[in-house]
Amino acid sequence: MFQKSTNHLNKYEKRREFVFLLLAGLFIGTLAMLNILGITRIIDLSFEFFGIHVPFRVFVGILPYPLTFLCTDFISEFYGKKRASYVVWIGFVLNLWVIFILWIGGILPPVPVMNPETGLPFKEDANFLFYQLRSYTFSATFASMIAYLTAQFVDVHVFHFLKKLSSGKKLWLRNNGSTLTSQLVDSLSVILITFFMTNAIRIPAGFSTVKFLFILVISNYFFKLVAALLDTIPFYIGVKYLTSYLKIDPVSEYRTADK
Repeated sequence: MFQKSTNHLNKYEKRREFVFLLLAGLFIGTLAMLNILGITRIIDLSFEFFGIHVPFRVFVGILPYPLTFLCTDFISEFYGKKRASYVVWIGFVLNLWVIFILWIGGILPPVPVMNPETGLPFKEDANFLFYQLRSYTFSATFASMIAYLTAQFVDVHVFHFLKKLSSGKKLWLRNNGSTLTSQLVDSLSVILITFFMTNAIRIPAGFSTVKFLFILVISNYFFKLVAALLDTIPFYIGVKYLTSYLKIDPVSEYRTADK
């Protein structure tokens, strides 16, 4: 009977570790992708609304970004604040690793002849693409790391604050409240820091600096807001399924406290 009980326990422990590794892997893999893509391209999704032109421009790196917050919300829900914070720090170290590889890849021989006007190889050089990507990544990563750390820790802390405030109820509140708050912090941080400290954002003709930065902040935040509201559905479904699959009651401490 003891052996049977142990095997039963091990099955759920293995499931918990597998799901944690899957969520952490998705988080870290997505983070690496968005940091490399970063500000390499601005996507123009402007549209007309009742005859009014609505400018809507987002960086390509933002596209996979909402998945990182969904992953940390799942980890926070089932594994706790401490493990979610560990994953955030690992993501930060990954940023440094990406920068290190790009840096060392650029200084190893042969180093191409650089165009003094751009600081990059000449366009006909086969190395141009690498150095251009390297330049964009270097320019944005400093801002990205500050914004990332700030936003992710805001997400984790607000999530647990709202979970405690609602005594483990109102799943939608902690999911959306934490994500929407943290992504506003992220949108402001990454765009303003990137512009003022790296000069990597170029203002198109016909736009003032304030207007274009405002468009970028609002567009990037609106994209994240819509994504956050939409991810409530997979979050609810995921929590319901994983509660049974992992045999973890994420609000048990609040039920105990109520008794």
